[in-house]
Amino acid sequence: MVINNGFTYIAFLMFIAGGFLALEKYAKWKIFNIVPPLVFIYVVNMVFCTMGFYNSEACSGAYSALKNNLLYAMIFVMLLRCDFRKLAKLGGRMAASFLGCSLTLFIGFLIGYPIFKSFLGQDTWAAVAALYASWVGGSANMAAMQAALPVDAGAYSCALALDTVCYSLWIALLLLAVRFEGKWNKATKADTSKLQAVADAAAAEVAKGQVKATASDWIFLIGLSLVVSAISQWVGASLSETFTNMGLAMFDKGTITTLFVTILGLICALSPLGKLPAVEELSNVYLYAVVSLLASTASVVDLLAAPMWVVYGLFILVLHVVLMFVLSKIFHWDLCMVSTASLANIGGSASAPIVASAYDASYAGIGVLMGVLGAAVGNFFGIGIGQILRLM
Repeated sequence: MVINNGFTYIAFLMFIAGGFLALEKYAKWKIFNIVPPLVFIYVVNMVFCTMGFYNSEACSGAYSALKNNLLYAMIFVMLLRCDFRKLAKLGGRMAASFLGCSLTLFIGFLIGYPIFKSFLGQDTWAAVAALYASWVGGSANMAAMQAALPVDAGAYSCALALDTVCYSLWIALLLLAVRFEGKWNKATKADTSKLQAVADAAAAEVAKGQVKATASDWIFLIGLSLVVSAISQWVGASLSETFTNMGLAMFDKGTITTLFVTILGLICALSPLGKLPAVEELSNVYLYAVVSLLASTASVVDLLAAPMWVVYGLFILVLHVVLMFVLSKIFHWDLCMVSTASLANIGGSASAPIVASAYDASYAGIGVLMGVLGAAVGNFFGIGIGQILRLM
């Protein structure tokens, strides 16, 4: 069975998302106390993708038309609840946890490379370096590495397969880990006081001026977020060539668009727009739509294309978790901060808000800012590890 109509594809994705949310609310299955609906939505769509349900040209066209447009609209709406003045107080801790993730991934890449080198193929160091750049700030860094390093085309395709499979698995596991926040924080004696202060301040603000959203509120907010998404992408496309000519190729269209929509969202959060009704509800609608779209392109068949590359990636992730737990024990990092920093590294600024908002909608800005930091430093880190790997 293949869905051959773009509208049917979108309708089916939203029906799956709505179905699991309805089961959680009305059926009250106990399984949802362990595994949140977001994980089921992701996994089920991955299975359908693997079975070929979404392999038509119509599905691909609908995905291309909607994914980025809704993604930037989602980031903007989520940021309307983020007071940058409060998030700035987390600056040092936020940067430290992000760089801690970058460091542990760096160690994983270095330790694993000599172990798996013979299985990965000839002249793979540049592709591995490009992959690490991607795992510091997102796929834009990986593409940029092709111009900086002699990346073999075959090795690059294997690295892409690893990136796709491990990213899909990782985001699902991080969403699943939300349920174990209390156990992690207790084991690491996490200091969540500042994070909680942000959440409490946001909740108090919402409670103080909470107004039931009307149809006009929904229509205005949807229209505003979609226009912001369109304008942000236009700005990103317009400025990307300028930055490239200045030697700042890391700031491509996606990075500039994310920066622009982030800054705009944080500014608007300080205005009356931050108090608009339906902000939380619409951000959740966008969240489930975007997660469904991302999952619908994540086929597990890629495992067969480059099995040892994927094993290498899994080895890195396991070591990453162990080392981050050790660092969390030392610095008392909470699971929300660690998970957001981890996905900001591996997925970038577009993905990190998904995990951050799974803990609290007001944390979306943390993920975006971490991802932007990764986009800025990822290329430098990729070139650096490339020089080390070449010697190995």
